[in-house]
Amino acid sequence: MTAAVTARAHTNIALVKYWGKADTDLIIPQTDSLSLTLDQFYTDTQVQFDAALDHDVVVVNGQVLTDQASRKVRHVLDIVRDLAGITTYATVTSTNHVPMAAGLASSASAFAALAGAASRAAGLRLTPRDLSRLARRGSGSATRSVYGGFVEWHAGHDDASSYAKPLMEDVDWPIAMVALVLDPRQKKVSSRQGMQTSVTTSPYYPAWREIVQQDLTAIRPAILAHDFTTTGEILETNAMRMHALTLSANPPFSYFNGDSLAAMQTVRELRDAGHACYYTLDAGPNVKIFCETTELPAITQRLSDQFGTDRVLVAHPGPGIQWLD
Repeated sequence: MTAAVTARAHTNIALVKYWGKADTDLIIPQTDSLSLTLDQFYTDTQVQFDAALDHDVVVVNGQVLTDQASRKVRHVLDIVRDLAGITTYATVTSTNHVPMAAGLASSASAFAALAGAASRAAGLRLTPRDLSRLARRGSGSATRSVYGGFVEWHAGHDDASSYAKPLMEDVDWPIAMVALVLDPRQKKVSSRQGMQTSVTTSPYYPAWREIVQQDLTAIRPAILAHDFTTTGEILETNAMRMHALTLSANPPFSYFNGDSLAAMQTVRELRDAGHACYYTLDAGPNVKIFCETTELPAITQRLSDQFGTDRVLVAHPGPGIQWLD
């Protein structure tokens, strides 16, 4: 039995979105993407390899997962075993401090933490780039959660060239992300399914690839210059253009619900009233509002009055992967 290793990784919100795979097995994306790691949402995962086990045991939030439910976890463990030259099975115990499968990128923190804990428990000392590559094999967005702050995922063209690296890991900018949790339930169309449908059926997908490149070219210098308005405008329009792919797919689908639309309108009204803020959504109904910290009182009060205080969560730029043992 090896020593147990526990890792913590935080989730991230994509500002320039990842939406679509070029290689579904290796999880190579169609485009680059850029995200912000958040401090309030994270996963703690402990891994211990034990020769007495005859299969992997995966426990998430106190529940033992079935073979089918733990398939992606076991896939990452198999990669770790190959890298370490071992065949030992492992016990994985994970606690998610993120509403799972609801558009808050719980898979990002989950698989980044798994990659960190499993690799060290197996005796590996991976570089951040290789850890990012390993996390990607469980979930694409997990490749970015290895790092803190603003992070860019280079799409690459194969396993070796597809990895994330930080743009601004130590964020010296008073910004916040307000997460408005409108529906914490599991979404009906998974990100994986939604991406594939959009890639193969939306007539606008070729234009999306060009838009992402343009948005990345514009947002990088804006972030480095602390240009809040340009950053906010890009992340808001990029999100809406990603969701346009779902509406133009065949069959069309949407991650929005009525509260999502109402929240977006509220953000526009706040902005019209002089409160600088912009919204974004991933593959789920929950709205995230990008703002400077000085705007938090007005924004959180308005959202709390409209949707309830318990639905309004404030996050700031978060750290990269941490080992807790």
